[in-house]
Amino acid sequence: MPEKKVETRWSSFENRGAEKSAGGLENKGAKGHPFNRINAGESINLLDIDGSGTVQRIWLTFSDRSPEMLRSLVINMYWDNEEKPAVSVPIGDFFGVGLGKKVPFESVFFADPEGRAFLCFIPMPFKEGAKIEVVNQSQKDLKALFYDVNLTLEEHPEDLLYFHSYWNRVPQTELGEDFKILPHVEGKGRFLGTNMGVTINKDYKDSWFGEGEVKIFLDGDTDTPTLVGSGTEDYVGTAYGQGAYSQQYHGSPIADKENGEFAFYRYHVPDPVYFYDDIKVTVQQMGGAPQDIVKEFVKNGAKLQPVTIDAEKKLYQLLGEDSNININDVDAPKGWTNFYREDDVSATAYFYLNKPVSDLPSLQPVETRVQGLTQSNTNKSSGL
Repeated sequence: MPEKKVETRWSSFENRGAEKSAGGLENKGAKGHPFNRINAGESINLLDIDGSGTVQRIWLTFSDRSPEMLRSLVINMYWDNEEKPAVSVPIGDFFGVGLGKKVPFESVFFADPEGRAFLCFIPMPFKEGAKIEVVNQSQKDLKALFYDVNLTLEEHPEDLLYFHSYWNRVPQTELGEDFKILPHVEGKGRFLGTNMGVTINKDYKDSWFGEGEVKIFLDGDTDTPTLVGSGTEDYVGTAYGQGAYSQQYHGSPIADKENGEFAFYRYHVPDPVYFYDDIKVTVQQMGGAPQDIVKEFVKNGAKLQPVTIDAEKKLYQLLGEDSNININDVDAPKGWTNFYREDDVSATAYFYLNKPVSDLPSLQPVETRVQGLTQSNTNKSSGL
């Protein structure tokens, strides 16, 4: 038992206020109010409570789990009565898998046992109040949403870190420009990690997309970061390509080479990333292929910029000391060629910050979120 009094509460449609002795009041205590409808354009609160406490677990499910709905439903979280949400993310992406897809997986922060539920286990403390809402920004009514938010009521120290999440999508990245997983944020906190989604640009056929290095800029870093990896699949814990897998701290629930769709995550639990003044997280938009294939891409009009050639005895740096090399020259070194490219990239970043609001941009409009989504889904939606 904790030394100080800690009270347990559950918020659901059977006890919306998470109040003591106020559960199951409808239908004479029988199953009276397990779910709610959310019409198009409407919102509903999952939690709205005053006081100090910690959200410990969120579970929910709903009747329409199509890619469009997973990107059109938005989950917002507000701490300490602030008007701007600390979390404003498409609901599917927030719960661990991008691309508007539902697949079974399990990680330290999120899980979906059979591809039909949404679970989050990230502790979310607050001092003066908490509100969690779901907004239906689609053109369709949602027949049923079920949920429970499990929390504890407890006091917190003054130097509290609040949970935040940010989502970003660029349907076609700019050549040579790093994608921002987390734009510049000022304050003190901890970066928890990210889940990302990539839809391959067909100009590059089925070539490998994941040569880009993740860069984390900390505490005054400007042009160069303190933390940098060696490739996208390396960052998420695998190597030499990327198949489908899920583990506690890293995984790739979707690795569909045929359709050019990859969704993957990395959570910094055993390897914490702290910041004290500011942070920014990016990933290079870079892929690779045998040189003859890269030359064929160029011939067919694909936008790309060669970066390195891994020849038999040397790695040639085409933007550095070997910038005079042109891969089309007959005497150019031969080998695997990495190149900047343009793909459809999205990401959800998770972090703690020592304030309940940030200066990050607002969530992109629903048209941007659903643009070009493939409507096939691993687990078909089921109506109620």
